[in-house]
Amino acid sequence: MLKHTLLHPQINEIIGRAGHHSKILIADGNYPAYNTLGPNAELVCLNLAPGLVSCTQVLDTLLTAIPIEAANTMGIPADDPYAGQGDPPVWDEYRQILTRHQLNIELQPIQKWDFYDAVASRDHVLTIQTGDQALWANLLLTIGVRKPGE
Repeated sequence: MLKHTLLHPQINEIIGRAGHHSKILIADGNYPAYNTLGPNAELVCLNLAPGLVSCTQVLDTLLTAIPIEAANTMGIPADDPYAGQGDPPVWDEYRQILTRHQLNIELQPIQKWDFYDAVASRDHVLTIQTGDQALWANLLLTIGVRKPGE
């Protein structure tokens, strides 16, 4: 029986094979998940309906199962209508979730096209496609290491 809250068998299988520095993308409903997979990555579609499930729900659940050492958001290009309006609201939700899980990790934006390149890397093992409609909700996690005794 699993002790963490992540129950999805395919996701558990993939993260069980992943190791330090492996990358997991939590993709919003607008992200082109299928055609941006890294060469070693698998796609799990959890986009049941618009808004279901959300990126925050996936993050909160994943953090019960894996250690992470970095969290990268997709940076907003200067010519985007959202640029200059501050961080998207979902980024504050991510910060709250990280804090609740007692992780001292700052969100680090990666510019949009560099973000796509980071996802296309050989370290990318999993994309979880959500139905999230929040703007700029894509989140790339880097798996960390378990501390002794964990």
